[in-house]
Amino acid sequence: MSDFDDLRTFVTAVRLGSFAAAARQLNLSPAMVGRRIQALEERYRLKLIERSTRSQHMTEAGREFLKRAEAVLEAAESLAESSGGESLSGRIRITAPSIIGITRLPAILADFDARHPAVILEVNLSNRRVDLIAEGFDVAIRVGALPDSGLVARGLGTYGFACCASPDFIRRFGKLSHPNQLSQARCLLNLNIVPRNRWPFIGPDGQEVVVTVGGGIEIDLDEAQRKLAIDGAGIAYLPLELVGPDLAEGRLIAMFPDWTMPTMPIHAVQPSRGFVPRRVREFVKVVAASFGDSG
Repeated sequence: MSDFDDLRTFVTAVRLGSFAAAARQLNLSPAMVGRRIQALEERYRLKLIERSTRSQHMTEAGREFLKRAEAVLEAAESLAESSGGESLSGRIRITAPSIIGITRLPAILADFDARHPAVILEVNLSNRRVDLIAEGFDVAIRVGALPDSGLVARGLGTYGFACCASPDFIRRFGKLSHPNQLSQARCLLNLNIVPRNRWPFIGPDGQEVVVTVGGGIEIDLDEAQRKLAIDGAGIAYLPLELVGPDLAEGRLIAMFPDWTMPTMPIHAVQPSRGFVPRRVREFVKVVAASFGDSG
């Protein structure tokens, strides 16, 4: 067992780029990470990682050892899974945007946890697009077009938007009749939209209009922008995932009912590898079913 622990520690330290990061992920001290890697080096009489006070890098022997270590860990996990019966166990590392993590994932996680109590679900909610392989994640929920990569993607659905403001804001400033009027309005800019000041709309005739907007508040947390819009600070362009209930209950009002906003695809993304643990496969199935599998 100690051999596998040492191998797993080495692989994690390499993927994350530091002993400290590996220690945080594995719930160990950095000193313990160092001792485990040193034990490997002594056992196999190889120098795997060169370390200085500021950096670390793998040796040539370390790069070859990494390939073999990953293969051994995959084989061990496959063997354990094939002999483990129907129950699932182990850890699944998941990353997702904060809005989906707040609106969609809790019910999925709670359901999966109730069905498979021996599985540990480790969830990172961030709008940063993480490196799945380097940072050791098993699955990511991603919104938007996917760049070409070696990752495996499964379509989950679409991500819509709403341009909206509070009833109080509309009473004070009036309701706009055309998106072009937004260029002269007080808007709340979302730093998670690129570019933040260019809002696209699709008219009743199917023609797309992109409006350059401005305002006094630019913010990088969608939930805070929602609250600002409800409080009457300006017009917001926000995901329907977040403001759907506010629109239904009248806390926010859609600005242009006859216009729509472009949607973005949602995918579940996994590293491409020969062996995918059954717990990960089952989790992705549950996610796809919850979203309404489109892929």
